[in-house]
Amino acid sequence: MSGLEIAAAVVLGSQLLEAKYLIKDDVALATKVVSSALPYMWKSSRGKASYWYYFEDSVKKHKNSKALAFPRPKQNPPPLEIDEAGFQIYDNQFEVEAYTYQELYDMVLRLSYILKNEYGVTSAQTIGVDCMNKPLFLVLWLALWNIGALPAFLNFNTKDKPLVHCLKIAHVSQVFIDPDCDGPIRETEGLINEELPNVKLHYINEAALFNRLQSKSTPKFRAKDETRRPQDTDSSACALIYTSGTTGLPKAGIMSWRKAFMASVFFGFIMKVSDKSNVLTAMPLYHSTAAMLGVCPTLLAGGCVSVSQKFSATSFWTQARLVGATHIQYVGEVCRYLLNSKAHPDQNKHGVRIAYGNGLRRDIWSDFKRRFHIEAIGEFYAATESPIATTNLQYGEYGKGACRKYGSLISLLLGTQQVLVKMDPEDENEVWKNPKTGFCEKAAYNQPGELLMRILNPKDIQKTFQGYYGNKKATSSKIMTDVFKKGDAWFRTGDLLKMDQDKLLYFVDRLGDTFRWKSENVSATEVENELMGSNVIKQSVVVGVQVPNHEGRACFAVIEPKDGLEANEILSKVHTFVNHSLPTYAQPAFIKIATIEASHNHKVPKNQFKNQKLPKGEAGDELIYWLDGDKYKELTEEDWNNICAGKAKL
Repeated sequence: MSGLEIAAAVVLGSQLLEAKYLIKDDVALATKVVSSALPYMWKSSRGKASYWYYFEDSVKKHKNSKALAFPRPKQNPPPLEIDEAGFQIYDNQFEVEAYTYQELYDMVLRLSYILKNEYGVTSAQTIGVDCMNKPLFLVLWLALWNIGALPAFLNFNTKDKPLVHCLKIAHVSQVFIDPDCDGPIRETEGLINEELPNVKLHYINEAALFNRLQSKSTPKFRAKDETRRPQDTDSSACALIYTSGTTGLPKAGIMSWRKAFMASVFFGFIMKVSDKSNVLTAMPLYHSTAAMLGVCPTLLAGGCVSVSQKFSATSFWTQARLVGATHIQYVGEVCRYLLNSKAHPDQNKHGVRIAYGNGLRRDIWSDFKRRFHIEAIGEFYAATESPIATTNLQYGEYGKGACRKYGSLISLLLGTQQVLVKMDPEDENEVWKNPKTGFCEKAAYNQPGELLMRILNPKDIQKTFQGYYGNKKATSSKIMTDVFKKGDAWFRTGDLLKMDQDKLLYFVDRLGDTFRWKSENVSATEVENELMGSNVIKQSVVVGVQVPNHEGRACFAVIEPKDGLEANEILSKVHTFVNHSLPTYAQPAFIKIATIEASHNHKVPKNQFKNQKLPKGEAGDELIYWLDGDKYKELTEEDWNNICAGKAKL
C-alpha cells in the first residue's frame, strides 16, 4: 500500500470513528453548555430569569432582520392556477406577512399598553391564550411576558367540561380568543359563565387590533424590570402548557424559565438554528414542540420564525418555499402525510436542510429524507413536563430511528442521569424491583424499559421538576424514590424506550392509559368518563389500537350498554354526546358493544383490548363499528381496506 493510500485510509478511519463516537460534537456541546449556563444562572440570581431579556437582546442585535413570517391564507382566494405540467399552484392562496425584530418588538409594546390599560392585565394574573398559529399568538405571548403575566396556552379544540377544568386549575382570570378558532369556547361560554363567573372572555377583532398595533399613534409600554416578577428563579413558571396525562382531565404542565432557556440555547445549538435560519412550524403553538423548541430557539438566535396557520400536506412545501424555510418541524404523522401526498414541484424548490421533531418512524425515515432532499433529521424525545429532552441530529445512515444520539463522552455522562429500568413481567405498566435488594435494575441492551430522569436534588425536587400547576397529587405521581439507592429521586416519563450497544435510544411505546392520535395525546380515562355522560351505557373501556399505515393509535371504545337499548340508538346517542364534549381526535374511531368483566381486584384489565384485531376480531365474527363521517356504521372488510389504504378517513 502506498503512502497516499495509507493516508487516505487513516483519514477515512478517523471519519468513521468520529461519525460513531462524535468527540468533536461532544466537546462543542459541552463548551456551549458551560459558556451559556453560567451567565444565565448569574442573571437569574439577580432577578432576570425571564426569556424577555434575551428577546430584547435579539432585537438590539438584529432589529432590521426578519423575525416573523406568516403565509396568511386568503379569506377569498382566487381559483387555483395550473402549471404546464398539470400541477396545482398554491402561491395565490396565501399572502406572506413579514415583520422585522424592531417591528415585532414595537407591536409587542403597543399590545402591552392595551393589555395593561384597557384590560387591566398585571404580573399577578394567569392569562389564557386561545389562538391558532399566527402572528397574533406570538405578539400576545411576548406582551404577557413583557408585563410579567403567566400565559396559559389553551388547546383551541378543547371544549365543555375539560375547557372549564383547564381555566379553573390554572386560576385563569382572562382569556383572549382568536376569531378563527372561537367555536369551542363559544359553545362552552354558558358553562364558563355559570361555573367561573369572574373569568373574562375577550373575542379579538384581529384586523382592527393589528391596525392599532402597527399605528405609531398607539402608545407603547415596556414594563419596568422591578415589576416583571423579579422574584422569579430559573425554576419559576414561564408558561402553562396543557397535557392529557393519564388521569383523565388535562393538567397544566409548568414550563420553567430554565426549560425555555435550555430549549433556546442548547436545543437550538444542536439543531443548528442560527441568525441565518428560518424555522417553519405548522405544529400548534399551544404545544411545547412548536412554542419551546421552535419559537424560543429561533428568536434567541436572531433567526426567523415562520408559522403556518394549520398543517396542509398539499401546500406545505409551497409555504416552506414562500417563507424561505431552512428548518421545518414535524410530528411522526406529518412526515407520513407528506410522504403519502402527491408529488409537487415545490417539494424540490424549497431550501429546507433540517427537519426536526418527534415520532418519525424508522420505516419511512430514509424515504422522507430522500424524497424531500432533507440533509438531516433532528429527532428528539421529551414530554411537556419532563426536566430535559434527548436529541439526535442524524446525517447519513448511522442513528436512523433513534431519539438520542450523542458521542461517547456525553453518553457516559447521561448514563448517570437518564436510565431505562426493567419492567415487571406480570404488569407491563410497572417497573420491576429486585425482591432481594428492593431496588430497580437497569434494562439490558435492546430490552424495553421505562425511561427515568434523575432529580438532581431529591430534597428540593421542585427545582428540577416543576410538575403540574396546582396539582400536587399528579406532580408527586411522576416521582419515584429509592430507585437505585435510599433517598434518590427520579422523574418517571411513563414511556418505554430501548437502548442499543452504541448507547442510542429508541422510543417503543407509551405506558398507562394515554395514547397519541392526530398529533395529540388522548387520555383513555377522560374519554371513558365522557362516554358515561351519554346515559346509555353501564361502563366502558377505551384503548388505542394500531391501524396499518397510520401513526399513533386510534381511539377504540368497548361499551356495555344499559338494558333494553338497540345498537343504533346507543351509537347515535354516544356520537351526539362525544361530538359535543370531546375534540375530534379524542372521539372513538371504533366501537364494540360487549359485556365488560372486571378482574378479581375490581379493575378492568385493559390490556386484553389493546391488541384488538380489526375489522372482525380474531375469529372473524365480531361486530365492530367505525365512525364514518357523522355516524357509526358496521366496519366491513371493504371499509377496513379503504381505511388502511388511506381512501377512507378516520
